[in-house]
Amino acid sequence: MTRTWSRTSRAIAGTATALAVLTACGGGGDDTASKPNGPVTLTFWGWAKGSKDVVDAFNASHTDIQVKFEEIPSGTAGGYAKISNAVKAGNAPDLVSIEYSSLPEFVSSGALQDIGEQFTEADRAKLLPQSVELTTLGGKSWAVPFDAAPQAFFYRKDLFAQYKIPVPTTWDAFKKAAEQVKKADAKARIATFFPDDPTTFEAMAWQAGAQWFKAENDTWKVNTTDPATTKVTAYWQGLLDADLVQKDASFSPEWVGSLKNGTTIGYLGASWGAGVLKGNVPEMGGKWAVAPIPTWDGKPASGMLGGTSFAVTKDSKQKAAAVTFAEWMSTTEAGIKARIASGTSSAFPAAASLRPVAKKAFDASFYGGQDIYALFEASGASINPHWAWGPSTGTTNTAIKDRFGKIAPGGPGIADAVKAGHDATVAELTKRGLKVEG
Repeated sequence: MTRTWSRTSRAIAGTATALAVLTACGGGGDDTASKPNGPVTLTFWGWAKGSKDVVDAFNASHTDIQVKFEEIPSGTAGGYAKISNAVKAGNAPDLVSIEYSSLPEFVSSGALQDIGEQFTEADRAKLLPQSVELTTLGGKSWAVPFDAAPQAFFYRKDLFAQYKIPVPTTWDAFKKAAEQVKKADAKARIATFFPDDPTTFEAMAWQAGAQWFKAENDTWKVNTTDPATTKVTAYWQGLLDADLVQKDASFSPEWVGSLKNGTTIGYLGASWGAGVLKGNVPEMGGKWAVAPIPTWDGKPASGMLGGTSFAVTKDSKQKAAAVTFAEWMSTTEAGIKARIASGTSSAFPAAASLRPVAKKAFDASFYGGQDIYALFEASGASINPHWAWGPSTGTTNTAIKDRFGKIAPGGPGIADAVKAGHDATVAELTKRGLKVEG
């Protein structure tokens, strides 16, 4: 299976002249050794929960490499801008956290180094193929996958039971459940539409089978008018029009407050959301449970909402050491334990062999002792393999986010936002001199 994915990645990413910048601009660095020699000091920027705990554990157990960690804002909240500015100024850290969706943009700008010599095919074979696919561009390996982020539905099991509402397994059943929630409590809603977060909507399109970006021959094909996207757009517009979901910014005080007072009784998130929810409403332990994300036909299917990789910046002189540290974080029992034992992370490792370690390290008492990692395992296996990110995700998402914020009854809708994202993407790729269809 891994070999098939490798071939697929090379066929899709390696055949397009549109991706030439991914290899032409990528830095090579001065580090050609496969392993570091002597004491090395690395700088690492990231924002994920538990990152400092991981760095502390690594430093305590290693003398040949020491890591200086700087916590930065999450990527879209300013972290990516900070990384980009540091790269331009020539003072970027050695290693950075980059979500899968933003990796092609950093590669295409020449900000990163190819790490294929250090992060080998044998290393990649141990990881979830979908994660490896998302870090392989132009036939080269650009980052070490840390986790996958399969979708999940978090819900107030006490209120679902009180309102006698079955946990929905399909999107049709989800809409019916949403109507029942509103009927049971006029102020309550089953979930939230996040106007500030296009990635949640994109995960829904991904799950439904959409393929917004595709590199073919010498052309980028951009398609957001396919049946899957159209279906998801109409569905969520219908939920908004019928006032069946909340509309609050993701993880905002308003959103957290609605969870605490029972006016929002569900959260459509991803595996990492288990830690986020637990951290935001710790006093509600035992009231929440996790279910598979609803699907269109009732069969298992998932997109990926987020997911982190570790990439070496172009000017790092310590590539081998940086990859060694990245692999330790992603592929060792000690690294996974250090991140999850803090209690703030429910990361689902890309390394299959370490998922039992993650399960053991995460205190699931908040979810009544439910085996949430078994659910994540099944959801992870069902991630649609055909989605790929384009080289201008920042532009795409900014345009969509701007329009999402203006959605109002009788005014602009989700379809307008998706079209704006499409048009902005085509314009940006054209501006870069790339061939575009769409």
